[in-house]
Amino acid sequence: MSEVLLVYASMSGNTEAIADLIEEGLQEENMNVTKLDVVDCDPDQLNAFDAIILGAYTWGDGELPDEFLDLYDEMAGLDFTDKHFAVFGSGDTAYDIFCGAVDLLEAMIDERKGQIVQPGLKIELGPDGEEETCKDFGREFAKKVKLETSV
Repeated sequence: MSEVLLVYASMSGNTEAIADLIEEGLQEENMNVTKLDVVDCDPDQLNAFDAIILGAYTWGDGELPDEFLDLYDEMAGLDFTDKHFAVFGSGDTAYDIFCGAVDLLEAMIDERKGQIVQPGLKIELGPDGEEETCKDFGREFAKKVKLETSV
């Protein structure tokens, strides 16, 4: 069974609900998931996994939430070569920058030589009505990671 680290930040519960649905999709594809709130994750855990999904809500004008900043800053010193990533987040289209946290995380992963295996998932507010989209995100990540690691 393959292992995935799923790290998220959630204030209102929306991003956590998305993470729960993604976890369901991963498990349907026989992936073992370690799911952590970002405040409980340290860089050593990022180093320990080859498949990682990061999720954050967008704060203010397209920014990462405060609770993600420490891990984000520490990511700048890591090498993500040979690691597979996907990023998801919740946001509000009432703001100029929708789900900017997803874009910031993807840029950091790219800068650190990580492989983003699928486009980021951006959800308006919460997962209501988007449950299958969230589960599919997890399923597709699992399939792509399995395919990449079997080559």
